[in-house]
Amino acid sequence: MGKTVFKRKIYDEILEWKENRSDKYALLIKGARRVGKSTIAEEFARKNFKSYIMIDFAHVSKAILELFDDTYHLDFFFLQLQQFTGVRLYEKESVIIFDEVQLFPKARQAIKYLVADGRYKYIETGSLISIKKNTKDILIPSEEHKISMYPMDFEEFLWATGDEITADIIRQLLKNKRSAGNTMHRNLMRIFRLYMLVGGMPQAIEAYLEHNNLQVVDEVKREIVDLYEKDFMKIDGTGLAGDIYDAIPASLTGNSSRYVLSNAREGIRTERVRELIPDILSSYTVNIAYHANNPGVGMALEKDAGRYKLFTSDVGLFVTLAFKDKNYTENIIYNKLLSDKLDVNMGYVYENAVAQMLIARGNNLFYYTMESDTSNHLYEIDFILSSGNKISPVEVKSGDYRGHKSLDIFCDKYSSRVGEKYVVHVKDYKWENGIHYLPVYMVPFM
Repeated sequence: MGKTVFKRKIYDEILEWKENRSDKYALLIKGARRVGKSTIAEEFARKNFKSYIMIDFAHVSKAILELFDDTYHLDFFFLQLQQFTGVRLYEKESVIIFDEVQLFPKARQAIKYLVADGRYKYIETGSLISIKKNTKDILIPSEEHKISMYPMDFEEFLWATGDEITADIIRQLLKNKRSAGNTMHRNLMRIFRLYMLVGGMPQAIEAYLEHNNLQVVDEVKREIVDLYEKDFMKIDGTGLAGDIYDAIPASLTGNSSRYVLSNAREGIRTERVRELIPDILSSYTVNIAYHANNPGVGMALEKDAGRYKLFTSDVGLFVTLAFKDKNYTENIIYNKLLSDKLDVNMGYVYENAVAQMLIARGNNLFYYTMESDTSNHLYEIDFILSSGNKISPVEVKSGDYRGHKSLDIFCDKYSSRVGEKYVVHVKDYKWENGIHYLPVYMVPFM
C-alpha cells in the first residue's frame, strides 16, 4: 500500500515559488517532523517537473554525501549524482530535493552555488533548522525562500475525509453573521471534536481513515511524541527540553497566567529555560503566546520574553500527551469529547486547538492579564490578534459560562485600540452587542 498523499494548502505556496522565485532561490520548507514536508515536496516534484532526485539525508549513501566535499566542479557533481541515483536531470525542468537537510549542513551551504549555477531547481525540507549544531561552521545561504508547514488544519482534515463542502458552508455562515441552526451546529461540533481527537498529523489521519479506531490513532500519535522526545535530546542532552514539552498540558490545566517552570522540573533556572525556548520553537512542535505588556499593533516590540504560555503544535498530540504515561483507556479526554461532555476544567484542550488554528492562519500569539482593583482576581484575554491599526481580543470558553468579564474590562480599558471582539465557544454563532460569539469550528475562517 502506497503512502497516502493528502491535499494540502501549502501546495499553492510551493507553486508560487516555482513560478516566481525558483530562478534565484531554493525553497526551504520548515516544519515539525512527520508533518508531511517530504511527502508534499515529492508530490509537487512529481507533478511539476520532468524529473526529480530526492536525497534523504536520514538515509543516504556515503557516496552521495562525499559529492558535497567538492562542489567547485558542478559538471562532475551532477554527472555523478545522476549516475548514483539512476535519474536523468533536465536543465530548467528538474528539481533536486534535499530532505531533512539539517542532518547534513554541508548540503545546505552548497545551495548558494547550486542556485547560482541555474541548471536545476532546489527544494529543502527540515526541522530544527536553526539550532547551533545544524548551523555551526557553515555559511547560511541567503538564496533560500522559507515557508512554514503546520499540521493539517480543520479544512484539510475535512478534505481528507472526502468533504469538500462543509468549509465553504462555514465561510458563508461567518460572512453573513448567521447561525448554523441546532442540527447543523451539532453536526459541525461533532466533526470538529473528532478533529481535536485525531489531530492534524497526516499519519494519525491516515490511521483514522483506515481503521476508524481512536486507540489505533492514539498509538500512532504516541510514536510521534516519542520521536519528538528523541529530537529534544539533540537540543539538550539533559532532557530538560523534553520535560518542558511534556509539561505543557499540566501548565495549561493549572489556569496559570504563564508557563510554570516547576511543572517541567523543580528548581530549574528561568534563564536556562529561556536559552532553550528558541531551539524548542525551531522544532515546530510547540507554539508560544507571549504576554503583551502594552497590547497594541506593535505588541511584538513590547512582549515579555520571560512570560509566556506554551501549546503543542497539534491538538491531537496534546490529547495524547496529556495522558502519555497512562493507557489509552485512561485518557478521559477521548470519551468526554466524543460524548460532548468535556467539562470546563478541560477547556485547555480547546485553548490549544484555537492557538494552533490562529498560528496556521499566520498570526503571532499574544495574551494579556489584568489584576482586579478590588480583589486578587486576575482577568485574562486568551489571545490578542493584530489587524491593520486595531487589535482583536479573543476569549476562549468551553461548556457553560456566565459571562466574559475579562473581555469587557479589556475593551473598556483599550477601547480606542479595539477592533473586532471575539468569544470562541462551543455554542452556535451569534452577533450581540458588538461581539462575535464564534463556535470553535469557525476560528480557521476568521
